Amino acid sequence: MQRLFEIDRHRALGLLQAGLPISEVYLRMNVNRTTIFRFRQRLHETYTVSDRPGSGRPKRTTQRQRRNLVRNHMNNRFLSASASLRQIRERNNERISANIVRRRLSTSCLRARRPYICPILAQRHRHQHTLWAQEHAAWDGIQWRSVVFSDESRFCIDHADGRVRVWRRSGER
Repeated sequence: MQRLFEIDRHRALGLLQAGLPISEVYLRMNVNRTTIFRFRQRLHETYTVSDRPGSGRPKRTTQRQRRNLVRNHMNNRFLSASASLRQIRERNNERISANIVRRRLSTSCLRARRPYICPILAQRHRHQHTLWAQEHAAWDGIQWRSVVFSDESRFCIDHADGRVRVWRRSGER
């Protein structure tokens, strides 16, 4: 069933109470016919237009707390989840974990990423790079075999690496 917002449910209720058939209501609201049919059926069962209670455990944070959390991280992108948790506990005395903070940020499309650091190349550096490339342009495979290239990757297996992270949306720098 297509989800109707609260205002759409009240609009559908008004149209149905005005005596319009389901075929006219779904055309006016531009939704599927079964959506209005099931809405009317549930209205007769529950006598209310509000949602039924959802299944599962209720969230530990409210929508307002989530918005505040996201706003804090948008204002200070380098704030860690555990530092944000300490602030929340000081203000609200809430019993939530750092994983809950990370999940709330993740559902708001914020991810912890490495900050973008651009190498600073002066005009002299660029000139030296160009000279090096021109000198080695004619090398053959035998000469290149004695050169080792390294990507300087870091691997951290059993502990936190201490690297600073920045919370950002995808596509942001």
